[in-house]
Amino acid sequence: MSDDSARGGRATDDDLDETIEESFPASDPPSHTGETGTRLDVTPPADAVTDNRDAHQFELVVDGETSVLVYQRTPTSLILVHTEVPPPVRGRHLAATLAQAAINAAHAQGLRVIAVCPFVKAYMRRHHAR
Repeated sequence: MSDDSARGGRATDDDLDETIEESFPASDPPSHTGETGTRLDVTPPADAVTDNRDAHQFELVVDGETSVLVYQRTPTSLILVHTEVPPPVRGRHLAATLAQAAINAAHAQGLRVIAVCPFVKAYMRRHHAR
């Protein structure tokens, strides 16, 4: 019969793998800090987006990765075709930042916004429908 079964299966303080002195202060850094790699989802400002007219796309570079919103420009409209965010920087609201920057640019130039990209369509429904 083991010691645990003799005590009814309950462990005592003497049975712990680590003593209180060994485990405190904790050797692991606290969660949600720079040391743990948890990133803060800080959305870059829309003015961080550049309009690469030669490539027909708005661009946003974060952590060395370039996110893009491809467009077609006509004399009267800005057609937003496709948004792409590289996997390493997804989940940081970069597509939304690109969409807002494109909408701002179109309005500043007196252009009508035509959303073909499903993400931009949904973004406009959520943020611009009144």
